[in-house]
Amino acid sequence: MKNYDIKDPTLAEEGKLRIEWAGKEMPVIRLIQQRFAREKPLAGVRISACLHVTTETANLALTLREGGADLVLCASNPLSTQDDVAAALVDYGIPVNAIKGENDETYYQHIVTALEHKPQLTMDDGADLVSTLHKEYAELSHDVIGGTEETTTGVIRLRNMARAGKLSYPIIAVNDAQTKHFFDNRYGTGQSTIDGITRATNILWAGRKVVVCGYGWCSKGIAKRAQGLGARVIITEVNPIPALEAVMDGYQVMPLSEACKIGEVFITATGDASVIDKAHFMQMKDGAILANSGHFNVEINIPALENLAKSKRRVRSFVDEYTLSDGRHIYLLGEGRLINLAAAEGHPASVMDMSFANQALCVEYLAKMKGKLKPDVYPVPEDIDKEVGKLKLAAMNISIDSLTQEQKNYLESWESGT
Repeated sequence: MKNYDIKDPTLAEEGKLRIEWAGKEMPVIRLIQQRFAREKPLAGVRISACLHVTTETANLALTLREGGADLVLCASNPLSTQDDVAAALVDYGIPVNAIKGENDETYYQHIVTALEHKPQLTMDDGADLVSTLHKEYAELSHDVIGGTEETTTGVIRLRNMARAGKLSYPIIAVNDAQTKHFFDNRYGTGQSTIDGITRATNILWAGRKVVVCGYGWCSKGIAKRAQGLGARVIITEVNPIPALEAVMDGYQVMPLSEACKIGEVFITATGDASVIDKAHFMQMKDGAILANSGHFNVEINIPALENLAKSKRRVRSFVDEYTLSDGRHIYLLGEGRLINLAAAEGHPASVMDMSFANQALCVEYLAKMKGKLKPDVYPVPEDIDKEVGKLKLAAMNISIDSLTQEQKNYLESWESGT
């Protein structure tokens, strides 16, 4: 099994420079890191983190280490690891078990290695770490104080576990913080998804018919950025409320069974399986491009596409061409995995600053609340969410108004407003 136990000095130096560059765009994490270095709120706490191994994650990892944490890191996606960053973190003394392009067997073995650290806190992105812990290493879960979850898909899985009575410790849904999903999901995913597709294909977006499957926060960002580049955006949905919102935001809305006949680029971001399926492949235009920005590579039914194809070849990095029996070609990007991390660098550091600030502060909160929370999925405490927002505004040198005491009294009163 290949990981970064053996140091690579040249690769590590490259990674350190990129980590430093990202850190310049993460002023909130920097402030938290400085406080953590003084106060050591995580002294001796063992943390196993399953996150995308990127420059932004590296700044979070270094912040946790400054807080005294004993941290081990593994990847939350086989294609999202930035190898130079992994090497740099090992050089900084943080064990990393991840390598870009690892197969599924190695991916899960790396998760097992992280669990062998016997964590007291877990940090997850997609809930693979937590799921593996509960299914295969349940005896270790009794020592876990709590955990955090970074993404929509993971929160859905964890809430299902909690409803089934299978969750054995409290987990904070960092994804649901306002300073996370309003910004990371919308602006971060929007920009980085378009960036990943552009890097993989070098297509011109202007005038192209782009089908975005789903209209949650991530899809809203994707649709907006595609529209901003001149694309003609079509939204598909199963929920009437976001579908109505998409209509009022100016997009064309239709079932995927219709959109598949006219679309040129298809982007999934729903968190569900087989969103684009066999019936859709069979009606797509020659040259259709498929990309996924959801956490797992299940949103596009790849086995069905494989079965339909008479041949397959890689025509560019991260671009696989499937030739169907009737001669049509369908292009799958990044093996159906997170295209923004498979073919690009993921979210800009500036937006991850808020997401990872929430992660750091929630881990600190969980350590302080040891034994006081029952096993369940919890929201980010409101004061943490607001504090992250305040720190970000301050870092941007932006001031806002405050309520007067008279205004506070008015808002707290039930009497007539006259």
